[in-house]
Amino acid sequence: PRSIVQLGTHRGASFLAFCQAVEEQKLTSRVFAVDTWQGDEHAGFYGDDIFNELRDYQQRNYAGISEMLRMRFNEALEYFADGSIDLLHIDGLHTYEAVREDFETWLPKLSDRAVVLFHDTCVRERGFGVWQYWSEISQQYPGFEFTHTHGLGVLLVGKQRHPALQKLADAAADGQFAMINRVFDVLGRNVKNSEEIERVYTGLNEARGQVVHF
Repeated sequence: PRSIVQLGTHRGASFLAFCQAVEEQKLTSRVFAVDTWQGDEHAGFYGDDIFNELRDYQQRNYAGISEMLRMRFNEALEYFADGSIDLLHIDGLHTYEAVREDFETWLPKLSDRAVVLFHDTCVRERGFGVWQYWSEISQQYPGFEFTHTHGLGVLLVGKQRHPALQKLADAAADGQFAMINRVFDVLGRNVKNSEEIERVYTGLNEARGQVVHF
């Protein structure tokens, strides 16, 4: 993707994952994070500390390939040309109305090979309506959905579709996506387990050092 835009960033986990992927794959993509960094009724409201911490990390590690736009989504529209965005990640306020508005207002900015990600497609509480909008919009475009954790919908909006993504969409349409979903679920769990093991070993080493010192 030439241009990656994320609507809703909070602490920046997925934003930084995009940046890391661009850097490691040696891509020429630019990654943009759009958020007020004030919070909302679903993420909770917070002060400037989250923005400042993420901004510091982004500047130290990915300043050359990414930008953080601290503004409302509709205010950021003017900074992107029509047909310029290849990958759009919608992760702002999760009500049905908000998600629909985000998709429809940013649709003209999408390129002819655009892919749109919808976060939290499996959450059905606290007024979350992503699942409802996903059930509607996924009937209009090919796509597929990862249902582990909170869910992630992948929608192939552009008419020029990457063969690998089209293959996954075809598998979903044929009811053959469950095993693929399971593979990604297991891979993600392995990453989390590895991180947890590393934290445990770090804690044990620190405790061992304290015992020896004592």
